[in-house]
Amino acid sequence: MKAVLLLEDGTIIEGKGFGAESKISGEIVFATGMTGYVESLTDPSYAGQILMFTYPLIGNYGVTKDDYESAGIKTEGVVVREACSKPSNWRSEMTLDKFLRDYKKPGIYGVDTRSLTKKIRTFGTMKAILQTYRGKINLENLKKEIKKQKALSDLDLVEGVSVKNIKKFEAKEGKYKIVLIDCGVKMSIVKNLLKRGVNTTLVPYNTKAEKILSYKPNAVLISNGPGDPARLVETISEVKKLIGKIPIYGICLGHQIIALALGAKTYKLKFGHRGLNQPVKDLKSGRVFISTQNHGYTVLPRGLEKTGLKITQINLNDKTIEGLENKRLKIKTVQYHPEANPGPHDTNFFFDSIVNDLN
Repeated sequence: MKAVLLLEDGTIIEGKGFGAESKISGEIVFATGMTGYVESLTDPSYAGQILMFTYPLIGNYGVTKDDYESAGIKTEGVVVREACSKPSNWRSEMTLDKFLRDYKKPGIYGVDTRSLTKKIRTFGTMKAILQTYRGKINLENLKKEIKKQKALSDLDLVEGVSVKNIKKFEAKEGKYKIVLIDCGVKMSIVKNLLKRGVNTTLVPYNTKAEKILSYKPNAVLISNGPGDPARLVETISEVKKLIGKIPIYGICLGHQIIALALGAKTYKLKFGHRGLNQPVKDLKSGRVFISTQNHGYTVLPRGLEKTGLKITQINLNDKTIEGLENKRLKIKTVQYHPEANPGPHDTNFFFDSIVNDLN
C-alpha cells in the first residue's frame, strides 16, 4: 500500500502506507516521546490531528489494551519514520498496523520525520491530508480539498470525545467525591483519583452547574481535551457559575477553561508542546519538574492580574504558564499532564494536593 501526505503549503511527501486504506484530514503535529505511542494515539486531546512521532522506530513493543487512555484511537492518522511489523514484548496483543486497521485509521511510514519536524518548528502546525491507497490517486484533487479544509480552531472537537451519559467510578474506601467534567479525559486521570480514594462522577462537557452541584461533590475537576478552548462557550459559562461555590481544579484544557471563565485570554502556540520532557518550574519552591505535555494553546499572561489568578508554575523552555491558583476561590490548575501516562511521574503530586486540600 502506498501513502501520500499533503501539507497546506504545497509540500507533498510520498511513503508507504499501513493501517487502514483511507483518506483523512487534520492538523499535523509532532510528539517527541521515545515511548508511549499507544497512550498518545488513544489520547482524546489528539482528536482532529495527524500525529507524527519524532522517535524513528514506532511499534517495536506492540499494542496492549491496558495502555489505552480511551476507547480506541483518537488521532486522525499517524506519521512515522519506521513502523515495526514484528513487535517483541510479552505484553503485546497486536501490531501497530492491526491497531490502526481495527480503528480504520491510516498511517504513513518511510518519511523523513526529522526534516518534517524542522519544517513544523519553523513554520508552525499546518493543515494536512493523509491518504493510503492502492493504484493511483489524483494529487490535484487533494490540493483543491486542502484549500477548503477547516483549521483546527474552527472545529468543535470536544463533543465528539466527551461522554454522552454520566458514569460513576467508586474507589475502595472512597472518602471524597469529585465531579470530573469530561472534555476528552484520559483514563489515567480517573485512575489516579480512584487510587487516592476519590469517588469520581464523570459528566459530559456541557453539564449544567446546577446538575453538577446536585451530586454534592467535594470538588470539581475539568479534564484535558482537544481543540481551541475559546470554542467551549457552554463549558466556560457553566464553570463561571461554579466559581466560588466549590473547589475547582483543571488539567490542560481544563486549566485554560478556568482561566477563560475568569476573564483571561488564550492563544495558539506556533507548534505546541507535545512530549515527555518539558521542564516546569514551581515559582514558590524553585523546584523544577520534568512533565508530560500535549497542548497547542496556552493562557495569555497579559491581563491575568485582573482575573485574580496567580501564576504558580512556568515552562522553562518558553516561559509559558504551567500553573494557576486563586486560594480565596479555591482554584488550582496545571497546563501539563500530572497523570503522566506516558512519561515521568514528577508531577503526580497534583493529585495528592487535591486530596490534601479536601482534608
